[in-house]
Amino acid sequence: MGKAMFYHLTQRPLEATLPVLLERSLAAGWRVAVRGRDEGRMGWLDEALWKGPDEQFLAHGRAGGPHDALQPVLLTTGEEMPNGATCLMAVDGAGVQPDEVATLERVCVLFDGHDPDAVQHARGQWKALTGAGAVAEYWSEESGRWEKKAESGG
Repeated sequence: MGKAMFYHLTQRPLEATLPVLLERSLAAGWRVAVRGRDEGRMGWLDEALWKGPDEQFLAHGRAGGPHDALQPVLLTTGEEMPNGATCLMAVDGAGVQPDEVATLERVCVLFDGHDPDAVQHARGQWKALTGAGAVAEYWSEESGRWEKKAESGG
């Protein structure tokens, strides 16, 4: 049984936080699907990951290509994970289902703490997932470093 990790971004933006989480996930031996809601935004994120520092290069691809199954990190707006992901990172309010938390190693929900709508949406996701029995943790970087502020289940 997996766990949902909620990351409340207040100090560093998505394009700075996501690569760190992706590196940790890959080091754990997981394949990752990064799920967003908007193709244009996923294109921007794709570019941001390619333009990262050389020492932090992350091999990744966008869903819909001929080599989706080979990608260690696959950016998608769909629910399918053709790369055999064992970790899902939901960004920009992308949906997460309780069964995904139960079957995957990890589900990460990253949300912009400066966007009241994003915060409200993440609260709804927390309530839905924990209400369905998912184990979840809420992490905030408000103090300048990541601190666990809440947990549910388990």
